Amino acid sequence: MRHAIAGALALMLTTAGARAQAPSPDDLAARQVHRRAVEAMIWAMPAVNTDLMLQAMLGSTKAKVNEILYWSKPVNWKNQTLTPNPDSIYFMSFWNVTDGPIVIEIPPAQGGSIAGNIVTAWQMPLEDAGPEGADKGQGGKYLILPPGYKGEVPAGYIPLQSDTFSGFALLRSNLASHADADVAKSVGYGKRIKIYPLSSANAPPPTNFTDAYDVLYDSTIRYDSSFYRSLDHVVQSEPWLDRDRAMIDQLRSIGIEKGKPFDPDPKTVALLDQAASEGHAILAQIYDAGFPPINPGIRWFPAAIAEMVKAASGGYSDPNSYPVDARGVTYTLGFTGIKRLGATQYYLMANKDKDGQPFDGNVTYRLTVPANAPVRNYWSATVYDRETHALVRNMPSASRASISPGLQKNADGSVDIYFGPKAPDGQEANWVPTDPARKFELLFRLYGPEKPLFDHSWKLPDVERTATTVGGATK
Repeated sequence: MRHAIAGALALMLTTAGARAQAPSPDDLAARQVHRRAVEAMIWAMPAVNTDLMLQAMLGSTKAKVNEILYWSKPVNWKNQTLTPNPDSIYFMSFWNVTDGPIVIEIPPAQGGSIAGNIVTAWQMPLEDAGPEGADKGQGGKYLILPPGYKGEVPAGYIPLQSDTFSGFALLRSNLASHADADVAKSVGYGKRIKIYPLSSANAPPPTNFTDAYDVLYDSTIRYDSSFYRSLDHVVQSEPWLDRDRAMIDQLRSIGIEKGKPFDPDPKTVALLDQAASEGHAILAQIYDAGFPPINPGIRWFPAAIAEMVKAASGGYSDPNSYPVDARGVTYTLGFTGIKRLGATQYYLMANKDKDGQPFDGNVTYRLTVPANAPVRNYWSATVYDRETHALVRNMPSASRASISPGLQKNADGSVDIYFGPKAPDGQEANWVPTDPARKFELLFRLYGPEKPLFDHSWKLPDVERTATTVGGATK
């Protein structure tokens, strides 16, 4: 017995000694790159999201910075941005104020209206535009000012002090229906938007518009070493914000430093690939667990975590709050920032059915939208790819909305929407196709949301499984 105890003790001491042996300098360096790259991904998600959209514009269209990119029809699957709205007409402008203030002029809400958001490179909202924005539907000249701007602001402008040199404006031209005439009307109204330098305000040059409809426009998040190249673009072109200065050394340790080229060797690239994969897994795990639901016992949840919405809309001014993790997850799912969330639009997401199972593209589901939906404009239900959070590729349509042509209502005014690889008999107008080989998620939009949504007197119920498709047969 004594010998057995002595042997066990010797083994423990040997193991402890092995554990206590210090890792080599190379091991420590590799661990540092990996660890800091994971945290950098989570922290940098909104800025890299912006850069990927900008690079997609510059690489796949003829549009330039301080111009207008638009989609002349409701977007199809070739718009591979994150959770775009296929029931609106998109106008976007990637602005840059390095050379001085820029004006974005929104027309009065007569013959149309804009649901707009103007954000920095970090997607921090500067202001909303349109009837629920700062111009209140009267139209307005939004003046974006460079960091540290000391000049005078002329009368008649809505000044927006940016802390970055670049950002974008997402300007949705509201759509009455999918009829050709209404689409053309929405496009025509959106083309009244103007963007020009303040220095040319006395005689603004014509605004250039570039149509991106049916162009493959892919800005989905890359969870590999290329993510850090986009992050380097941001570091090189934008000022350090005081709240983020702790990241200067963190990024230097992975090879990103202002004023120096980012040129990782193959070993570092491999470490960055691994770190990006781990960062993705961390953020996906948070999303898969689900955000707090809007109504207890029902799986629909607001598409942005309340803590992050509050911090961003306040410019991250609370010294005791900086919800980087929540922000990181949010910008894996979508883009833009909203100053007054719930005024113009509200978003609910679901990634599981009533039984708590992830949505499967090979299964048919039903969502019953109760009567008297609390919206001034419209509601819509859209399918997105669970992995990319973009529209499912090669699908003929992605949504059904209260403005969709031929939508059938039930006798009580409710509407049944079906999601699946094949339309149930007689339900083609109420069906959204899914890819049987892919998982998916749902986003329910409410444009012009009203009180019953927020006082919970109107509740969107869970999505229910109706049939499973196996080998083309339904059971």
